[in-house]
Amino acid sequence: MKCLLIPLLALCMLGCDAATDETTQVEYLNMPGTEDLGLPFSAAVRVDNLLFLSGNIGNIPGSMTLAEGGIQGETRQTLDNIKSALEAFGSSMDKVVKCTVFLADISEWGAMNEVYKTYFENPPARSALGVSGLALGARTEIECIAVID
Repeated sequence: MKCLLIPLLALCMLGCDAATDETTQVEYLNMPGTEDLGLPFSAAVRVDNLLFLSGNIGNIPGSMTLAEGGIQGETRQTLDNIKSALEAFGSSMDKVVKCTVFLADISEWGAMNEVYKTYFENPPARSALGVSGLALGARTEIECIAVID
C-alpha cells in the first residue's frame, strides 16, 4: 500500500498544476439520489485508483435523522453509510487504507472504538480527535481513503 500513497503525496507536493496533468484522472462522485440536494461537497473524489470519501455521520440514509443508540448506534450507522458509499464507488471496507474519526466528545473514544473495530479485518491507519461540534449534532463523523481496483 505504501507504493500507492507515495505518488499521491508527490502529486500534492508538486502543487495544483500537477493535479491537472493529463495522466491524472479525477472524478467527483455523489451518491445516487443526492444530486439535487445542493450539497457544497462531493460524497467522494476518485484520483486514479484512490477514493477519498467525505466525512460521513450516522444519519439514516435518505433522512436527516441520526441513528439511535448514542455513540455506538451512530458509529454503526456511520460505518454502514461508508460501506454503502465504498461499494457504490467501486471499493470496499477491506480496501480502506486510512480513516479520520471526529468525536463530539473524546471521552466516547472507547465506546466508538468497540464498534469501529468490528468493521475491519485489517484495520486501516487511523487518526481520532475531539471536536467542538458536528453536523446535525452528530456524536461522530468518519472520513476515509480507499483503493479502487
